[in-house]
Amino acid sequence: MARYRGPKCRLCRTERTKLFLKGQKCLTDKCPLERRPYGPGQHGRVRKRLVGYGLQLREKQKVKRYYGMSEKQFRLFFERAERMRGPTGENLLIMLERRLDNVVYLMGFAYSRAHARQLIVHGHIRVNNRKVDIPSYLVKVGDEITLKDRSAENENIKAIFDFNKDKEVPSWIELDREAMKGKIISLPTRQDVTLPVEEHYIVELYSK
Repeated sequence: MARYRGPKCRLCRTERTKLFLKGQKCLTDKCPLERRPYGPGQHGRVRKRLVGYGLQLREKQKVKRYYGMSEKQFRLFFERAERMRGPTGENLLIMLERRLDNVVYLMGFAYSRAHARQLIVHGHIRVNNRKVDIPSYLVKVGDEITLKDRSAENENIKAIFDFNKDKEVPSWIELDREAMKGKIISLPTRQDVTLPVEEHYIVELYSK
């Protein structure tokens, strides 16, 4: 399997929030946000107070980067959230949590969400014993997520899974570590979203 190269963590310093874009590096003292907890550039130490549009844009960009989405993809998810019952912002975050790349990352098969997308696109992941190579696939209650038989024997993937053995798995995912498989036992709630974000700013931004 090709060596994974994740996005730069300067994005975390820009937001001053850990987005875990570099996977395992973000869990160590080598994390750029730990070594230099301010934005890049000569003006990085200057804290700017954002208001209005700037605040709304920052929250949207934070969520986009966290889940690794393009503007077009994000807009489509937002439009789907608008058509659902309930608060649009909460609907959006819950849908993003249900993305297959996010679930694969939460289960511990990948170092980061970007790495999880790579595994999915390369055909390593099975949903209900069928290959799914679409990272934006939304999991449902009862879905079982496993690795392809050959992938389960891959030393790199086994090492990653072993590295994440102490990682806390959300209550809506049932993980069988021995069999290296997981099952969706319920849909996530707003409380399951660990990213510190105020989603109402995103709704305000798109409502203009």
